[in-house]
Amino acid sequence: MSDKVCFITGIGGGTGEATARRFAEGGYKVVMLARKGDLINELEKELEGSRAIVCDVADLEHLTDVCKTVTDEMGTPDVVIHNAARGTFLPLLEAKPENLELNFRVNATALLYLAHAFAPAMIERGSGCIIATGNTAATRGMANFVYFAPTKSAQRVLAQSLARDLGPKGIHVAYIVIDAAIDAPWTRNRFWPDAPDDFFAQPKEIAEEIWHTAHQGRSTWSFDVEIRPFHEKW
Repeated sequence: MSDKVCFITGIGGGTGEATARRFAEGGYKVVMLARKGDLINELEKELEGSRAIVCDVADLEHLTDVCKTVTDEMGTPDVVIHNAARGTFLPLLEAKPENLELNFRVNATALLYLAHAFAPAMIERGSGCIIATGNTAATRGMANFVYFAPTKSAQRVLAQSLARDLGPKGIHVAYIVIDAAIDAPWTRNRFWPDAPDDFFAQPKEIAEEIWHTAHQGRSTWSFDVEIRPFHEKW
């Protein structure tokens, strides 16, 4: 599988990094996008054949250019994972309405741009996989999520439309709902510093499920995949 390419947005010190490592271990050349270069530049040195690209996916013109460059230099990715996310977690009157559009651009519009960039060659090839990572906000609105939940819900419905369009053409599209707090430095330290380890979903185990979903046999493709810690109430 040394010629396989996996394209991942939103590489941070949690799900994104763990997923990059899992696909690299599986023999993929991994293209890693992040708004800042610190982590991805270090990973590029560590993961053989990987490529680090600083890109804010909210800049749709730059994202389009990046997709073209990757295609020209590495070929059309076999797996595309949209993990980048933007959120605003405040009551209605404590944030500005434009936050909704900004969140929508990262969470939903960027996914459409990725599909638009890569799907034609995937269709011609007859294979490919597009996965978006979501969370509980994709399935219900909660207090303080008024600027975030609509964008994740739209992301899931967009992915569903893509799945129904592209699936019969050989492209597997899936949506993974992570119904949990993820064990990343910014979540643990900021929100739950005293929580036990099993309170969190572990990035390595999330990455394993993403890997599994990306490699399902064609007779058993999933679309909705929900994962949560064993004790999570739902």
